Amino acid sequence: MPDGAVSHLASQNDGDMALDVLLSRRSMSPALLGDPAPGEEDLNDILDAALRAPDHGRLRPWRFVIVRGTAREELGALFADALWAREPDASAKALENERQRAFRGPLIICVGASLNSEHAVPEVEQVLSVGAAVMNMLNAVHALGYGAMWVTGKRCYDAGVNEALGFGPPDRLVGFLHVGTPTEPAHPTERPVRADHVSEWTGPLNGSSLV
Repeated sequence: MPDGAVSHLASQNDGDMALDVLLSRRSMSPALLGDPAPGEEDLNDILDAALRAPDHGRLRPWRFVIVRGTAREELGALFADALWAREPDASAKALENERQRAFRGPLIICVGASLNSEHAVPEVEQVLSVGAAVMNMLNAVHALGYGAMWVTGKRCYDAGVNEALGFGPPDRLVGFLHVGTPTEPAHPTERPVRADHVSEWTGPLNGSSLV
């Protein structure tokens, strides 16, 4: 087989494998994520994948704060304190449940957006770039054999939590990425029907053109 044909076949196989990764990815409940977390090399690859996200204006709006090990105790206390501040009548059980959220998965990547409101690039595009970075991370996590889920909730939008994690205005948290090794196989998930979400545009519906 000619060298060019071998190279093309290898490239096609790589492409098929990459597509399989994308099509097989699914979110894993943080409650089903255990040790080990990604090591330094894998974590760096995951973060580098995030830094390949589309970035209109090269504003680099992505910000990531890594929480793992005993730091999760501090994060859990932060979550519980924030809930108590929002809901002074919260029960002891609710506060403990909030604290335990920091222990769902051995690694949490706090994802923030550093927005430039004075730039010509609209803020929505800057936030979308951060969302694209998270999707890159989710795919990289899956490709490396780990599991993850992107989680938000009231704690994500709490001003005190944002401030404590270094996301004071104009920066803001957009979620927590819980990462770890799945402790059981993923449950089957019914995928959306493609036709329900896709259409082809062939011109204005009334057949006329704008003048």
